[in-house]
This record gives sequence, C-alpha cells and structure tokens, in this order.
Amino acid sequence: MPVKILMVCLGNICRSPLAEGILTSKLPNTFMVDSAGTGSWHLGHSPDKRSIAVAKKNGLCIDTQRSRQFKAADLDEFDYIYVMDNSNYRDVINLAKTPEHTNKVQLILNELFPDENVDVPDPYFGIPNGFDTVYQMLDEVTDIIAKKLIEKHS
Repeated sequence: MPVKILMVCLGNICRSPLAEGILTSKLPNTFMVDSAGTGSWHLGHSPDKRSIAVAKKNGLCIDTQRSRQFKAADLDEFDYIYVMDNSNYRDVINLAKTPEHTNKVQLILNELFPDENVDVPDPYFGIPNGFDTVYQMLDEVTDIIAKKLIEKHS
C-alpha cells in the first residue's frame, strides 16, 4: 500500500498542484501524492495556466490534474498532509477529530523553517514573479520532504 501525501492550498489551482507535481517527480511510485483546496471555487478545474506554465518550464506536466475540495475523510486516507499557509492549516485542523489527524497536518515551509509558521505566498493575484518564486520555494522544501519520506519508508 503506498504512502499517501496530500498537498493543500486554498483553491487547488496554484500552489498545491505545483507541490503535488514537484513532490511526485522526486518520489518512487511506492508513494502517492495528491492535492486539494480548502475552498470550492474551482472544483474540477485544471491548475491555473500560470502554474502549468511554470511547471512546464521546469520539466513537469501538471495539466491533467483537477481541482478538488479537501474533505474530513482525507484526514483518515492520507499519511501526511502539507498545507501551504496558516489559513489552510486552521481550516484543515478544524476538521480533525483525533490527535492522530492533527499530527498528520503540517505547514509545508516548517520543513525549511522549523516552527516559524511561514506561509507559501498565494501567487493567484499576480505578485511579481509569483509563480516562479512559489515554484522555487516548493522545489526546495520538497527536496527535504522527499528525502525524509524515502528514508522513513524505504
């Protein structure tokens, strides 16, 4: 049975699809990576065209992904849940029913900056070079995550 990792952002069209694609590219197929959003605005949509473009520029294809909303059952189904920002963290933790659920949920950048609770900025509204910046942040942090997961589960 594969180890399951879920990446979560707000709409599941910018940050979490990138995180899913990047981490998937770094893990063997004994792992399964998915993504979801805490909001429901983009259900069934492809990732944002800017996320698709920055992924493609870096040799990844994420255009077959489809947005879905995070659900309480994800806390049972997934072994690790990485959220992109503090708001996503609160939304996911509010659905947790057990300490085991809560312990699965982490702010993704805490892997780079332990206990600093740094957000991955949401590039949706067009911060300068936002998608490139987010890609670089996620690429760096997923190196750490992939290494830890492979060491722990291989």
